[in-house]
Amino acid sequence: MDTESTHSGYSYHSSRSGRSNRHGDRSRERHKASSSKDSTRSERSVVINPPDTPSQDSPVHNGEPLPGEPTSTADQEDEGQDDNWGETTTAVTGTSELSISQEDVVGLGKEMQDRTRGFRRYLPLAVGSFVALMVLATPLAFLLLPVLMWPDRLQACGAACEGLFLSIAFKLLILLMAMWALFLKPGRASLPRVCVYRAFLTTLTLLLTMSYWLFFGVRILDAQDEDYHGIVQFAVSLVDSQLFVHYLAVVLMELRHLQPCYTVCVIRSTDGETRQYNIGQLSVQKAALSILEYYYRDFPLHNPALLSASKHRAAKHLAGLKVYNVDAFKSKLRKYLLDTPGSTAGAQPGNGNQSRAMVTAAAKRKDSAHNELYYEEADYERRVRKRRARLVVAVEEAFTHVRRMKKEDEQATPSDIMDVREAALAIFPSMARALQKYLRTTRRQHCHSMESIQTHLAFCLVNNMSPKAFLEAYLAPGPTLQYGPERWMADQWTLVSEASVTGGIKEGSEFLLKCLDFSLAVTIKGIPYIRLTEEYIDPKSHKFILLLQSETSV
Repeated sequence: MDTESTHSGYSYHSSRSGRSNRHGDRSRERHKASSSKDSTRSERSVVINPPDTPSQDSPVHNGEPLPGEPTSTADQEDEGQDDNWGETTTAVTGTSELSISQEDVVGLGKEMQDRTRGFRRYLPLAVGSFVALMVLATPLAFLLLPVLMWPDRLQACGAACEGLFLSIAFKLLILLMAMWALFLKPGRASLPRVCVYRAFLTTLTLLLTMSYWLFFGVRILDAQDEDYHGIVQFAVSLVDSQLFVHYLAVVLMELRHLQPCYTVCVIRSTDGETRQYNIGQLSVQKAALSILEYYYRDFPLHNPALLSASKHRAAKHLAGLKVYNVDAFKSKLRKYLLDTPGSTAGAQPGNGNQSRAMVTAAAKRKDSAHNELYYEEADYERRVRKRRARLVVAVEEAFTHVRRMKKEDEQATPSDIMDVREAALAIFPSMARALQKYLRTTRRQHCHSMESIQTHLAFCLVNNMSPKAFLEAYLAPGPTLQYGPERWMADQWTLVSEASVTGGIKEGSEFLLKCLDFSLAVTIKGIPYIRLTEEYIDPKSHKFILLLQSETSV
């Protein structure tokens, strides 16, 4: 250990040579050239993934690999390395004052992305607030500027003028509430492009306001108009124009897309889950936003564990198949018969029949794959029913015990009454094992944490729910919003569309919504034009008369 030392690449080569300065300079040049080539090659092929962003090959959620997905082989490679790798490996090192580590690059990119995301989220709100402030302040400025600049020359304002003050006050109040309800609200999502109608209405409002300011500056401020009643009417006309612009905004942004015009088919790429929705006249990006809102509400939670189970079953089936090379087997058999003394040609047909029998057996095994799949699925359903029955019995017994303890608590002293949270913690162990086995069998154990189960149990006990109401959240996969955001595995979506995302959707339009683990394929079909016709039926045409004969028994 005392004689061991660590050498850099340069010192190692120079110490090995040590014969002449020319040979040392030549080795240095070769070493620099090789290191520069390696650095250039590494810069071309390196891929930097943020630590919180899983890759497509090995999706990671919340810092842990998803259940059933192949884990990284980095740990296995580290274990397989030589223990003395530090003594037998030449390390080429280089430092610079301008160098930056990979962690710094990743952190810088993530910080810039976070800042850009917050800027894009609150920019429409800031622009809307500025426009609303300008719209509300302009009529008040029209009323106050003449009073402040030439008050002695203004004519007296009569009762009609004072009535216009009241009209302006209430109209501005109504306009303020209307703008708050329509524009001054945080965005639900960050869209890739600007909303066309929102930009058009903002531009129209700015043009209207600037036009009124230009007319006010030329005809009233420069001339110092003395008719204050006319100035007030001018401000009233501005407020009326702004109210009509807001009405146009309501029609374009809220009412236009309410009438359904298209039906969309949404298909999840991994498991083929499909839903259909009716939407109105929307742009591509607005339609994508509406579909994502429907997705979180209607689609069941994406479970990659079920997909990995099917892949494992397919791999197991392929591993069980044996492939035979008949030509190679025949050539080896012929060579063996020629080299073996006393062998006859009559043994060849028998060996050929044996090879054909082996191939036939392999083919039969391949044909029986559907039987194996059938029995495997039947066994899985049997185990699921068994685990479910045990879970239902355990939960019913626990709730029965709670009801019995509740009746006893009615007769006990207030100091001995158990809290609902404590009651949930007390009865949870009696059903925890059965619930855990059921969730593992159905491969949904990663969707529910112990804390969420205990919270749901306490909620059911507080509201006096039945055992079936408690089990409904675990017996069938619920919609995505039923679970926490950390289980969604879809924080950022990418819209892939051949058409412009600001253009309207059309018949036959298709686009793709991609996230980390899967994608949603969207196909748009137009609702057909329906024509109804009326056919009049005379009420007297379907009347009949019952004639009774004397021979009948009636």
